Amino acid sequence: MPSQPDALPREISDAYVDALVELDPLVGITLGLPGASGALPDFSPDGREALAELARRTLAQLRAAERAPGADSDVERRCATLLKERLGAELAQHEAGEHLRAVDNISSPLHQIRKAFPLMPVATEEDWRAIARGLNAVPAALAGYRASLDTGVRHGLSAAPRQVSENITQLNEWLGTGGFGRQAVDAPGNGLRTEVEAAARTANEAVAGLRDWFTQVYAGQVEGQPDAVGGERYARFARLYTGAEVDPDEAYAFGWSEFHRLLAEMRAEARRIRPGADDPWEVLAWLDDHGRAIEGEEETRLWLQSFMDEAVEVLDGRHFDMAGPVRQVESRIAPPGGAAAPYYTQPSLDFSRPGRTWLPTLGRTRFPTHHLVSTWYHEGVPGHHLQMAHWTLVADSLSRYQTKVGRISATTEGWALYAERLMDELGFYTEPQDRLGHLDAQMIRALRVVVDLGMHLRFEIPAHSPYAAGWRWTPSLAREFLGRYSGRPSEYLDSEIVRYLGRPAQSITYKLGERAWLQGREAARARQGADFDLKRWHMAALSLGSLGLDDLRAELGRI
Repeated sequence: MPSQPDALPREISDAYVDALVELDPLVGITLGLPGASGALPDFSPDGREALAELARRTLAQLRAAERAPGADSDVERRCATLLKERLGAELAQHEAGEHLRAVDNISSPLHQIRKAFPLMPVATEEDWRAIARGLNAVPAALAGYRASLDTGVRHGLSAAPRQVSENITQLNEWLGTGGFGRQAVDAPGNGLRTEVEAAARTANEAVAGLRDWFTQVYAGQVEGQPDAVGGERYARFARLYTGAEVDPDEAYAFGWSEFHRLLAEMRAEARRIRPGADDPWEVLAWLDDHGRAIEGEEETRLWLQSFMDEAVEVLDGRHFDMAGPVRQVESRIAPPGGAAAPYYTQPSLDFSRPGRTWLPTLGRTRFPTHHLVSTWYHEGVPGHHLQMAHWTLVADSLSRYQTKVGRISATTEGWALYAERLMDELGFYTEPQDRLGHLDAQMIRALRVVVDLGMHLRFEIPAHSPYAAGWRWTPSLAREFLGRYSGRPSEYLDSEIVRYLGRPAQSITYKLGERAWLQGREAARARQGADFDLKRWHMAALSLGSLGLDDLRAELGRI
């Protein structure tokens, strides 16, 4: 990345994105850049070191850019703050060797590769040839990933057995349903389908080889490694996912306070559905069998699409201003063999690929809607889609880094959870079963704070807990706790425990982020008094781009 005399932070950040795309084509695929589909990153130790060296050079250039005339403007200052914090957090992870034991059930290099292919364009023959090139690049990418894990073992940095076992299970399920061969189903004829099918077989063979290596070699090498990461690693992960220093004791106490608040609300809402009921989860189980439900996978996808389309129509112009491309969002069914949680993928820079929500079916064909309403406000509109699509819209006026690359989980997941709660404040959960489902969705986010911190830091369960008071958290206790105080299916909760253990501190970002959005809103309301306008504040807030947790709270209070 060449030096730029008198460059400002946003110019430095965009130059960094250009250089990053060269090293990590997955970023280019996410951005929807032409030509990105035909390559995959180098996940080897040398490839990861190249990314770290790019970050170091960028930070050195940023120090000079911060002294340039104009660098003290709000937009330049925010960009510089984010770039400095993000690259610093990523370098801390790299220098600790976290890339040498990166095995989890949702975001490892393996999962990044798998999730990239459904994002690739398929409109032209050249698009399909690029997909074939990308599939043929899978063996080298997985070989680099395996080399990093091998290096980790040699340096005493190993993944946890639970994560390896879950990956083996996921790979068996995925390969059993076609693996990358599913990519070739829609390929056009005239030789292209044959080319893509051959490339998919090559990719599947590499995936099967990684699965066999996990099973026959790596699983034995990591045997006995702990699930919990301990205080030092947890602090680094907390900074990575929140962009701030987290006080674990305060966060743990906050998680418990939210648990008790939501438990009282859930009991009251459950009695509206079944008078005299004291256990909300018995009512949720009853709703699973007797409440409103959609039958069929495709029928559910269509229902979710109409649900999001309706939310756009109702909210646009009243509570938000949504420009034309922001109004477009697609509902998709997630490929098998992944984690159980729904997720969202952002639009390309030019909106040629819209934002998409993804529902993992876990083999089910019947979907009670009280589990879906709040979740799709979270994943779709006004949650992830509204934020990510609006960020895409303002990428030119901020920077691609602030809006597309330097995302902080506490900002994005915090907004999406705030969006669920906002819809409650605005009166959109008109049926008690939907509001109880919303409160259950809020509850699992509170449980995440408690059990994530509890498992990794071995916290004691406090005396005010209705469950196992005085014990110290273990994964088995956490799983039983989730089962008692969540209405989600058992396979979902099993997947959640693996997720929390494999991505330390990510799951606390929902509630901590939501709190920052609420605190920032109340600070702005207190400052503006009768002049406070919620729609104006929402649009100004969504135009800030990504920020770390402390910076987010402060900036939200000023707008």
